[in-house]
Amino acid sequence: MSSTPPKGAPPNGTGAAPPAALPPRAAPPRVAPADRGATRIADRVVAKIAAQAAREALAEPPADRAAAPHATVTVHHDIARVRISLELDYPSDLGAQCAAVRRQVALRIEECAAMSVPEVDIDIEHLHPTHARPAAGRDRRLR
Repeated sequence: MSSTPPKGAPPNGTGAAPPAALPPRAAPPRVAPADRGATRIADRVVAKIAAQAAREALAEPPADRAAAPHATVTVHHDIARVRISLELDYPSDLGAQCAAVRRQVALRIEECAAMSVPEVDIDIEHLHPTHARPAAGRDRRLR
């Protein structure tokens, strides 16, 4: 018997064709981290940031421990529209206090949530008179 392979058969004797060389695999293109997915920050989270920023902006809260600032926010495509409810002392420079709150709220939301803030509406819900406070321990009520 002859050990010569039949015509057209591979010389290795197994009868199988030698493996074809695979072309080198191209590395997948790098995708920037910002393009890999989406981050959504809930409106209530942005509202908490806004309320805290309003507290920071008010150097002194009203002396009789008025309610803390409250914020409502609507977010649409990284644009936050903010409404802040405040209680302030009176008499005081209301315009300056509101301007400080607007600046601080817009700055904090842009820093913390990377959203633009085109407007911050402020509702002054209550004014606390500074001159008409009862003395400590005395609360007179008229009947």
